[in-house]
Amino acid sequence: MREGCKPSVTAPVFLTCEPGRHVGVRVRQSKSTMLKFSSVTKSHLIDGGGRMRPKPMGVALMIALLVALQACAGEDGSTLPEGSNGNVKGGDDRFGEYEVVEGWWKAAPNHDDEWGWGSMSDVAVDNPDRIFAVHWGDRNAEGERRDPVSNFIVVADRDGNIVEVWSQWDSILRLPHHVFISPYDPERHLWVVERGHMQVLKFTNDGSELVMRIGDRENPATSEEARENPNPGPYYYGQPATMTFLPDGGFLLGDGYWNSRIVKYNADGEYVMEWGELGSGPGQFDLIHGVAVGRDGRVYVADRNNSRVQVFTQDGEFIEEWPDILSPASLYIDEGENVWVLDRLLNRALKYNREGHLQSHWGAYGGTGGTVPGAAQWEGGLARAHGFDVDQEGNVYIANFDGASISKFTPKPGADPSKLITRRRLAN
Repeated sequence: MREGCKPSVTAPVFLTCEPGRHVGVRVRQSKSTMLKFSSVTKSHLIDGGGRMRPKPMGVALMIALLVALQACAGEDGSTLPEGSNGNVKGGDDRFGEYEVVEGWWKAAPNHDDEWGWGSMSDVAVDNPDRIFAVHWGDRNAEGERRDPVSNFIVVADRDGNIVEVWSQWDSILRLPHHVFISPYDPERHLWVVERGHMQVLKFTNDGSELVMRIGDRENPATSEEARENPNPGPYYYGQPATMTFLPDGGFLLGDGYWNSRIVKYNADGEYVMEWGELGSGPGQFDLIHGVAVGRDGRVYVADRNNSRVQVFTQDGEFIEEWPDILSPASLYIDEGENVWVLDRLLNRALKYNREGHLQSHWGAYGGTGGTVPGAAQWEGGLARAHGFDVDQEGNVYIANFDGASISKFTPKPGADPSKLITRRRLAN
């Protein structure tokens, strides 16, 4: 019962809400029960002539209590729990239905007073106790990159402690852009889209072996050079950015920054087909930064510089576009086939239904400052949000490219399920 609502202990029984609203409930033990209300603005128990209507005792008592609680709750008739936004002053709903886990992301073993995290590019969940992150190298307070570069691929436990550093692969990495684990792979291989050396890398889950490496080592040096070649070939990339997986083990690569195409491969990394070209029309792209496949096979592409999401069949047939989505960075399809878009400039996670209608959003820009230029000034504030994932317990992890951290968010007690990012369901 809300503080300030107090039942009397003498008969007849009255429930009084203070200040300013008074609700009296008189229960008379007879064949019928008469209810008397004073100063009730929303009573539906009074008939058209202003007379009290008799009710059978059980029903009347139940209605009396409901109306009394409604009157105590607020002018809008809501009965919100103590501490909710409808019951307290202030608040800005920056995290939506989530709470930030403060201080979650910890320092790497080789960090010290001078060197710490730099640009966090992406995050991938194996399980709640094994969180992968890719990173563009340690930085100091002036933003200078450490030489030699370290901590390209790291693993954190559920408390954000760095428990593994895959330094054995530092020599083949320069700008690891996005990281993934295929939901269809029982061995849970780790995939890295390496933007710097323009390759796709597949590792065993423990990092002991590189099992696939595709992409020519002779790469274009500039976007102009890449775009002078209209037919670059299946493995001649122009700064690839992202990928997603198909039920048969194949995958789609967003070759992304310069080549403006989606390339389809089978499970062995063999070329199947491709679609797309530079531009702003249907089926054209200007920086593919995220791609996801729904259970029905629809392919969603984050066309970042065109500020839109495009939808295709798996054969590249254009279906539709969702315009006016500012700088989409990453896509995630949840169990209800809703498409979540991580917006790197708004620093929000936006939920769209399958038809492209915006349903809800959460997240807030964290300001600038901190030990790394561009880092958020407060816990949970996002700083050029770049990639995200969800674990089996419903926790959300967001990589802050400018924020030198991975942010972890947990659902609030009693959170609205329709506003949570749920684990993705597998395509057919």
